[in-house]
Amino acid sequence: MATQKNINDLIHETSPYLLQHANNPVSWKAWNKTTLNRAKKEQKLMIVSIGYAACHWCHVMEHESFEDATVATVMNANYISVKVDREERPDVDQTYINAVQLMTGSAGWPLNVVTLPDGRPVWGGTYFKREDWIQALKQIQELYKSEPEKLIAYANRLEEGIKNLDLIQINTEEIDFNDFPVKEIVENWTEKFDAKEGGFKGAPKFMMPNNLQFLLRFAVDNNNKQLLDFVTLTLDKMAFGGIYDQIRGGFSRYSTDEKWHVPHFEKMLYDNAQLVSLYSKAFLVTKNTLYKEVVAETLDFIAANLTNDEGGFYAALDADSKTENGNLKEGAFYIYAPEELQVVLKDDFEIFKEYYNINSYGKWENDTYVLIRKKTDFEIITEFNLTPELLSKKKKNWKNILLAHRNKRNKPRLDDKTLTSWNALMLKGYIDAYKAFGNQEYYDAALKNATFISEKQLSKNGALFHTYKNGKSSINGFLEDYAFTIEAFIALYEITLNDKWLLQAKKIADFAIENFFDEDKQMFYFTSKQDPAIITRSFEYRDNVIPASNSVMAHNLFKLSKYFEITDYQSISKQMLKNVLIEINQYPSGFSNWLNLILNFKNNFYEVVVVGKNAEEIVTKFNKNYLPNILIAGSTIKKSEPLFKNRYVEDETLIYVCQNNTCNLPENNTENAINLINKKQ
Repeated sequence: MATQKNINDLIHETSPYLLQHANNPVSWKAWNKTTLNRAKKEQKLMIVSIGYAACHWCHVMEHESFEDATVATVMNANYISVKVDREERPDVDQTYINAVQLMTGSAGWPLNVVTLPDGRPVWGGTYFKREDWIQALKQIQELYKSEPEKLIAYANRLEEGIKNLDLIQINTEEIDFNDFPVKEIVENWTEKFDAKEGGFKGAPKFMMPNNLQFLLRFAVDNNNKQLLDFVTLTLDKMAFGGIYDQIRGGFSRYSTDEKWHVPHFEKMLYDNAQLVSLYSKAFLVTKNTLYKEVVAETLDFIAANLTNDEGGFYAALDADSKTENGNLKEGAFYIYAPEELQVVLKDDFEIFKEYYNINSYGKWENDTYVLIRKKTDFEIITEFNLTPELLSKKKKNWKNILLAHRNKRNKPRLDDKTLTSWNALMLKGYIDAYKAFGNQEYYDAALKNATFISEKQLSKNGALFHTYKNGKSSINGFLEDYAFTIEAFIALYEITLNDKWLLQAKKIADFAIENFFDEDKQMFYFTSKQDPAIITRSFEYRDNVIPASNSVMAHNLFKLSKYFEITDYQSISKQMLKNVLIEINQYPSGFSNWLNLILNFKNNFYEVVVVGKNAEEIVTKFNKNYLPNILIAGSTIKKSEPLFKNRYVEDETLIYVCQNNTCNLPENNTENAINLINKKQ
């Protein structure tokens, strides 16, 4: 029987990353049942090549290899080649990144794996040069032809390794979280802090917002000035760095050096979402106007570049953009030569040069510069004999001039797919910004996005879709979609007091328990039981640049247990936390969101219930304080739900500060109630 013709099928996809490869001579297929069944039927090896639209080295390998006719001939002759957008299919990505990690000791993107016809991996790595790629594929195909049993035996061993990677052992011991050594863990962790530049030692340097969220809370809880200084040093250095777009706002994914100077220039929604939350919370603690500026500029960037008409958020801007010669170059959109700056800024160039280090400190390559700050506004004001008002005016003028100048360049490519999980993170960012700054535009953007998720991505039974593009919702949601959406909807309830969002959060949680929860292990799988496993169903429980979906679910169930008085929710949350305790000591940066949850169990956690006609006004006052150890419920009318029962008093607005359903006497003074919560442990 004749095999199917070699045709590149990616032209039918919607993912910008897949579409970037739609004109390659490689006969790419998408990851789907048809492709997988074809591999089994024809007994061909598969190449699974994984990346994402904003990935610089993915573009390099595409240009060097996948656009090359000779490479395509080798791939098309003997393999079924599958292109995967890791952001669309994080389940596929995680399976094969685990495999490459086991095979080589490290992994990243582009991720390239050769598998047996059944999808089990036998070889892989990241970026390959053209000749190395060709040679490897020829050797593997020859081995498959001459001694297939060797590849099958290796696949069997690797399969066992993959299955053992995320084995969860249920912890049946009695645990008293009051005795858990959080303080000692933080003290040991400080050895990895970069005391000069902030963040964590070494390069490349990732921002790790959930690490900093925990450390901020722990510092405030314990009046630890040294730790708070480290957190604020990190936030200051990141905001001063080239990793932050000094002209438009918004952060790149990471810096390639230790001083936050030269970024890997892609701008990801998930980074900016979490950093908006982090800087908003840090502002509540410090009242540092730099943090307010960072949040405002970043949200301006999100609104202008990553927001669609429906209120959804796009995924990313590419690291690469075209130069004047039409060649793709990393960072081309963001870098400057001194001569062009002199031309556009004229007499202001001398001050600008000092402010943004157009000197040896700010130099990148080929006599171009990535803008980076070293001095505070006060130091610049003093040095150039300016008033604060004049410097502020100059900064605004510089940014307007350079933004207009930069916008004449070719813009970075946009990844315009919409991911539910990342949208929920951005929704939470807008909510946290609204709490801190009271800007109505932030409130409106949050409500519009929540409505978008609710109407486009959420089914009546609580099921979520993962992606949205061109008016179509697709791909069953993963645990990250459920976890972050529940978290965001609970947060939205706390500023709107609209029961709709809390009830939707509960419905989504109940669906997740039904379809993702493992009763034996007491943890949530990353994929639903409605979807076929890729080698095995895995648990995502280690926090990374994004908190683990299991740690977020544990937080959600902790809160929902108190809103609805469902003890099973809290029991699950507590057991999940117990299951990961053994690893926390060894790797705290991979469990910072779990450490945050430990503080909820270890220290006082309050339910704040506000009932009466002024409830919304009082809740707004609460939200302007840094209070990570509370949940808020409020109503302007009489209600019978557990937190509100028998608490409404005609013509009064009362504040109930409770712990485990035991309340202090009601307060009508907001400051007194806040002071009660702020009493140190």
